[in-house]
Amino acid sequence: MYAVIKAGGKQYKVAVGEKVKVEQIAAAVGDEVVIDQVLAIGEGAALRVGSPLLAGASVKATVVSHGKHPKVSIFKMRRRKHYQRHAGHRQPYTELEIGAVNA
Repeated sequence: MYAVIKAGGKQYKVAVGEKVKVEQIAAAVGDEVVIDQVLAIGEGAALRVGSPLLAGASVKATVVSHGKHPKVSIFKMRRRKHYQRHAGHRQPYTELEIGAVNA
C-alpha cells in the first residue's frame, strides 16, 4: 500500500517503512507526526484519488532527523561589465519514517 501526500507544497509518494525528506516541520526528533493531506491511496491495481484530498485518510510518520540539503551555488555574471555575484543556499529538511497509511 502506498499514498501520495502533500507536505510543504510538494507531493511525495510514500509507503510504510520508507524514509522521505520533506520541507522542515516544527517537531522534535522522535515525535510522531500525522499528515492528513493525502491526495491518493493505492493498493495493488486499486487506486483511490481525492478531489483534491481524500476524506478521512492520513499518514502517520516519525521524525528521524533534521538537516540541510547540499549547497546550491548561485553565480551571476555580466560579461565585460565587471559584475559578478556569488551566493549559496542550503534548504532545511525533516526526514520522516512512514509508520502507517490509514485509508
